[in-house]
Order: sequence, then structure tokens, then C-alpha cells
Amino acid sequence: MNPSITNHSKEPLNRFDEWYEGRTGLTLGVQEVVFSKQSPFQLVEVLHTDSWGHVLTLDGLVMLSEQDEFVYHEMLTHPALCAHPKPSQLCVIGGGDGGTIRECCKHEDVESIDWVEIDEVVIEASKACFPGLGVFDDPRTSLFIEDGIKFVERQSAKYDVILIDGSDPIGPAEGLFGDDFVQACAKALKPGGIVVSQSESPWVKTFHPNMKTLYHALSSHVGNVSPYLCSIPLYPTGTWSMMMASNEVDPQSSYAFDSARQFCESHSELKYFSADVFRASQALPPFVAALFQSSAS
Repeated sequence: MNPSITNHSKEPLNRFDEWYEGRTGLTLGVQEVVFSKQSPFQLVEVLHTDSWGHVLTLDGLVMLSEQDEFVYHEMLTHPALCAHPKPSQLCVIGGGDGGTIRECCKHEDVESIDWVEIDEVVIEASKACFPGLGVFDDPRTSLFIEDGIKFVERQSAKYDVILIDGSDPIGPAEGLFGDDFVQACAKALKPGGIVVSQSESPWVKTFHPNMKTLYHALSSHVGNVSPYLCSIPLYPTGTWSMMMASNEVDPQSSYAFDSARQFCESHSELKYFSADVFRASQALPPFVAALFQSSAS
């Protein structure tokens, strides 16, 4: 990837380009850079764009916009928390914007959340530029500013659900798709626990090796892997995948869908997740199913 912000003297807006394969990518019109700070790990910026509001980027890669962030956060969180019969103890790796924590806190069964973010500047930018997006003060949440990989390695049989809310597997997130980290997640789960991770776009061939590595690691160390899809306009190709893995919980069970339906009936503020979307997201096109089937071999 080779993201950049390009100035065009004949246009009123600057232009942000994120290339995800060759010279194919995403272009946004930028009206203002409202936050820019180099952390020990990455360049954290917030751009005010002409059509997507504020956009958070890390080392020039789009993480979220205030217009479409709800898709990612709802779909990373609610499928697992609805499928699990009692998601009491959670661990969230990454997610410094606070959106995943926001969604977790909507579930009454949640008693505690260990939230591990390596880069405090991401939290700083999110609090300053995305008021109301994240939840940072729920008493059930304990925030740890440290490497999530090392944190998980110290845990054992503690969590019902682990949500891996990481960026692309480069830089500080490089190990989040790796076998050693997934094995540590499996050790940190209670019996019947669930691991969920974002897993990039099946349309981008350069993403396939990481997707296959993650699928194989989850199936080897956690259990049955259930990939699912959602539509996130500002992510490469707009089609994004996530993976849920458990040795006991079946996300296609009638319990999971009934639980999702009941949850959504009491949370009318949800904008993307529903029981029907949950069910449909697991219906994979044949080319996507084939990608994951090849990962299992």
C-alpha cells in the first residue's frame, strides 16, 4: 500500500489517495487536516473530508469515517455477543477509537472488558475529533496501554469473547494474524469461548495470504471458523470479511439468530446489524467460500 495526500492547485480540495493494489485504491477530497501526530508506532491523523466527515488514518490507511464506522463496530461485536450464551468477560485488542467498546457495553451480560490498545495517541485523536463515537468511561472497562499480543500471552482461561479490533497486519498490528498470537488467544479463552477478528477483503489478492494464515490459525487452535461479510464503503473494495471461531458456539444456530433478534428489538439505534443481516452475512459467495476452504487444507 502506498497512501498519500496529493495537492492539486486547480482544485479547492486536497486529495487523499490510499492505494491497496498497484495504483488502484480510494480517493477522498480533504478540506482540512484536523489532527496530526506521530506516535512511537505510527502517524495518527484525522482528515475532514468533503463527503465522509472526519476520517481517521493510521500511517495513511483509513481506519474509519464518522459516516460509516457503525458497520465495522456493530459487525465485529454483535454476532459473537449474540451467539454466546453468556458473554460476561471480554477482551478487546486494539480499537483505540472506542467504537467496539461502545457496542460491547450495549450487552447486559457483559460484566468486565479488558481493553488493550498499544497506541495512546489513537485514543487522544478519537476523543478530540470524534466526540460521541467511542465509550471511554464505562465502569466495566479496564484500559491497558500496552502491546495486545504480550498482554494476551499472560492470560489463561479468562475470557468468554476476544475481539481483535486491529488494523492491517503491518506495523504495530503485524502479529495479530499470526499463529503464535491466535494460540495465545485460544489459551486465554474459557471453554466454549469465541475469538473474532477482522480479516480484510476477499477481492484483493494481495490480502489472501494473511486471510488464509488467520483462518488456518483459528481452525487449528480455537475451533470451527465461521467467516462472514459486511459492506464498509471506505475499506478496500467496500467488501470486508470477519472471522468468528469457537469450539462450541454455532453462529448459525437458532439460538444465535433468536438472541440477535431479541437484542435488536431493544436497540433500535443500531444502523447495520440485525438478525437478518447476521444470517445473510454468513452466506458466502462461492469464490469466498473456496478461498477459505483452501485455507483449511
